[in-house]
Amino acid sequence: MNADRPVILVIDDDPAALGMMDVALDAAGFTVLLAQSGQAGFAIMEHTRPDLALVDAMMPGMNGWEVCARMASDPELSIVPVIFMTGLSEIEHVLRAFEVGAQDYVTKPFAVDEVLARIRVRVAASQRVRAAHAALDRAGRFLFGLDIERGHIAWSTPQAAELLNRLPADLIGELVIPAQEGLDPGSLLGHWLIGETPHKVLYVGREGPEVAVFKIAAVPAAPEIILQRELGLSAREAEVLLWISRGKSSRDIADILGVSSRTIDKHTEQIYNKAGLSGRAAAASTASRLLREAD
Repeated sequence: MNADRPVILVIDDDPAALGMMDVALDAAGFTVLLAQSGQAGFAIMEHTRPDLALVDAMMPGMNGWEVCARMASDPELSIVPVIFMTGLSEIEHVLRAFEVGAQDYVTKPFAVDEVLARIRVRVAASQRVRAAHAALDRAGRFLFGLDIERGHIAWSTPQAAELLNRLPADLIGELVIPAQEGLDPGSLLGHWLIGETPHKVLYVGREGPEVAVFKIAAVPAAPEIILQRELGLSAREAEVLLWISRGKSSRDIADILGVSSRTIDKHTEQIYNKAGLSGRAAAASTASRLLREAD
């Protein structure tokens, strides 16, 4: 795909509507992806995240409202703006589309110029938001916004979205009630394991009345674990090295760990041999450096 051409996904069961939108969007400088059902649209989005989705309301199988709701519940798709396409004039149908995640709507039959204008505005806004989220990611701030009224993800930074998809499916539900009741910034909501690494979720604050912002962060490993992993030490050897890095003598370490000084001397010799260290000063310096780099 041409990176300079925003990608628009059109989901509509009407081949004529798909054909018309394909021609109009391509001529307007967009890359167009077409799907004749909600299921087909999600199959496409498994491989390509569009810059915007045009979703028809009335489709067999999965209707437009269900498509919007499913996209809103997916952290990686929730930031894709959706323009709802409907031939229905009743206001409740439009309001329902907004309630399940659509950002805009157009009515059939289309006024192509109007559709293109709405698409350009939404795509430009989405690209600005994505750039901001990418900058947050690069700064190591993995954030997401939770719509506490509707109970779905309002937005997320790219890496936060990836982490959310690896966390328990019921996590979002667990966050809604405490966020509604009120939290102090920095409040810890819990710990979850992603792979072998524990992560924590912290409350950051509110973004307007309906969106609560949360941060996902890896829980730093204990210093002993870092030294054990980086230098190939045993658990007890890593403990001894940690106390050496803190300026403790062999006798002090023996008292702290409840063993003899002779035992500490044996562990110290093993540390030197395994890590290729010349002595106590080199051991303390190496341990301090490794712990600083892990922060």
